[in-house]
Amino acid sequence: MAPPPAPTFASSLLQSASHLANFYSTILHHIATSFPPPRHLLPLRSLHAHLLTSGLRPRAHLINHLIHLYSLSTDLTSSLHLFSQSSPHRDSIAATSLLSSYAASGRLDLATQIFDMTPVFARDTVFYNAMISACARAEVGEKGICVFRHMLCDGFQPDDYTYTSVLSAAHSILNLYLGHCQILHSSVLKCGIGRVVSVSNALISLYLRCDCRASAQHARKVFDSMPERDELTWITIIVGYVRKGWLCDARSAFDAMNGKFDVVWNAMISGYVQSGCIADALALFREMVSKGIPLDEFTYTSVLSACVNGGLFGLSKSVHAHVIRAGPDFSSYSALPVNNILITMYSKSGKVELARKLFDDMPLKDPVSWNAMLSGYVDAKLTDDALALFHRMACMNQMAWMVMTSGFVNNGRAEEALALFNMMRGKGFEPCGFTYAGVMAGCADLGSLTPGMQLHAQVIRYGYESSNSAGNALLTMYAKCGVVEDAHQVFVTMRNLDLVSWNAMISAFGQHGYGLDAINLFNEMLLQGIYPDRITFLTILSACTHCGLVDEGYHYFNYMEKHYGITPGEDHYARLIDLLCRAGRISEAQNLIQSMPFEPTSIIWEALLAGSRVNGDVDLALQAADWLFKAAPHLDGTYILLSNIYSSEGRYVEAANVRKLMRDHGVKKEPGCSWIEVSNNAHSFLADDMGHPEIDMVCRVLDLINAKITKLGYKPNTKLVLHAMEERDKEYVLSRHSERLAIGFGLLKLPVKAPIRVLKNLRICGDCHAAIMVMSRAFGREIIVRDVKRFHHFKDGECSCGNYW
Repeated sequence: MAPPPAPTFASSLLQSASHLANFYSTILHHIATSFPPPRHLLPLRSLHAHLLTSGLRPRAHLINHLIHLYSLSTDLTSSLHLFSQSSPHRDSIAATSLLSSYAASGRLDLATQIFDMTPVFARDTVFYNAMISACARAEVGEKGICVFRHMLCDGFQPDDYTYTSVLSAAHSILNLYLGHCQILHSSVLKCGIGRVVSVSNALISLYLRCDCRASAQHARKVFDSMPERDELTWITIIVGYVRKGWLCDARSAFDAMNGKFDVVWNAMISGYVQSGCIADALALFREMVSKGIPLDEFTYTSVLSACVNGGLFGLSKSVHAHVIRAGPDFSSYSALPVNNILITMYSKSGKVELARKLFDDMPLKDPVSWNAMLSGYVDAKLTDDALALFHRMACMNQMAWMVMTSGFVNNGRAEEALALFNMMRGKGFEPCGFTYAGVMAGCADLGSLTPGMQLHAQVIRYGYESSNSAGNALLTMYAKCGVVEDAHQVFVTMRNLDLVSWNAMISAFGQHGYGLDAINLFNEMLLQGIYPDRITFLTILSACTHCGLVDEGYHYFNYMEKHYGITPGEDHYARLIDLLCRAGRISEAQNLIQSMPFEPTSIIWEALLAGSRVNGDVDLALQAADWLFKAAPHLDGTYILLSNIYSSEGRYVEAANVRKLMRDHGVKKEPGCSWIEVSNNAHSFLADDMGHPEIDMVCRVLDLINAKITKLGYKPNTKLVLHAMEERDKEYVLSRHSERLAIGFGLLKLPVKAPIRVLKNLRICGDCHAAIMVMSRAFGREIIVRDVKRFHHFKDGECSCGNYW
């Protein structure tokens, strides 16, 4: 037998190169398995440098391995360089690896570049899947569908992963229609993979992405046709139904579930809570406990939210006790949402001290914790405590500023709310639409038109004019500052009017005495298909009351229940009773009270008492006041109205007895106060106030005013003075009422022809009303007075109320 031929130099060289390639391949494998990314980057670069200096021409599998490891280590520059330099060896493995890495890093543009520079012969199904998946991850569904079409045109056969990715990509298509879903569904069935669980799950999810009810039925058909289901199947269909608010469909699928999937139970409970089905949520929670389904922070948070929303504070404490007894193995992060809702629960139940103790004991707090505690304080009217806690916040956020500004406004501290808002801007925080809404409500309460207009400019500058909350607040601010024309301008330029907008504008017209405009706006609202609520009818009844539109008031009172099924409440009855009494139709008001389906409450008797004052009906006033003295003995308005009625009839002894009764009960009359804004500063005045630094000048102006309006026919109505005194003294008391002091200051300080806007915390008296009408003619000025009930626009000797207030 002949000996084997001696190896040639060429064959020896090839064998040596093969051994060296295997050596490098082994080392690369060792790096990949021993050093998790990105820690393998340093040894990888060392080996790559050694490979380059060895003179070995790397084979395709080595290049692919290098590209893959560089991609895993996020050194995509090196990956792309290798990929670009390996044109002869380029294949789908390297391209797929690099494309996936770019997609994972959020660089869809570079992933697309890799896709485009890879020739068709170097692609495969996995490569196309990677590109479609990248489009799904980047939420560019149209591009993913386009890649899928190219895949089919290029002759590649899609698999179940392809369709899962395509269906996921389709999720992000804007204006997704049921027809789109059906086309993709048909393609799945033609490919013969309709029964693959992952594909069916993706189909269900896609159908539930549509808003139409028919899509829910198609999702259920896919679900029912599945021979096998996994946990994700149940989660997809039930959570999908819940997110759409289709709770009946969700419950139907839930009842068919044959596994103890806590995620699904939590989703079902959460759906019930968000839809206000508190009883169903609590019943499901009890069933969950009885069946031994694991409870987690999501379960407890939803159940506690149900208790808070339903006002079931006793039950919420029981749930808290259950949490303590069960002793769930919560980490600080897991316990955080539960503790946050507990703070809200104890605050809303009036146990702010317990909420604070829980807050202080929390090992971990987030912004929600701080905001919950701040909200608890401001809701309990403990604004000083809220402010102290607010200044302790390590990182103030936009929500905290909103809570504080809105809380201070709601607690009657509007000036401090404006100061907080300015501090917020000074610290560089950008207000949101809700913050602007809160601070504009403060301007509305103060009647501060100039700051309100400055806020309006900021709202436009920062693009919040499209926010309904900011727009509605602007509308209300202008209306309460006496500029109803500007309020209407805001209304007509709002992009998205909601029911709150319509109600606010109807109310504004009514308060300013434009009752017919309010009625016309109400009718326009109905024509536009906006359904009124009980607040709408309350505002339209108030508009009728302010203008004496009795027949119209009756019409809308009956219309609300007949056409919209809204049962009138005591506030609606009170408005109609007030309207009848002011019109002198006392017997009708009494008959209406007797026909009410409930016993009269204080709000009804207050309306009757106010109406009897207008008509001077002492007997009726005594009847209403007697009931109010029993039901609400500390209500100062009852004593004041009754005393005024007696005084106007010259029955000073009875008036004095009412004031004595008031003192005996420890009831203090709120002093009448008026304020006016001049040069962006508010100036306040009390009756016969001598505390203002320029009061002497104001009094001299008032003396000149009285002399002028007396020449024009004004005669003081001294019957409105509550005390027995000389006639001259009564005239002096009337001339020093707070609203007249404010008007005198306005005439002294404001530019000629500028409107004078005065705000008053009580109802304007009849004598001041008569005097200001003459003032408006005497000085050629528009004088606007906002009292506690409505607006009075005095101009050319007339008032917008038509002497009906």
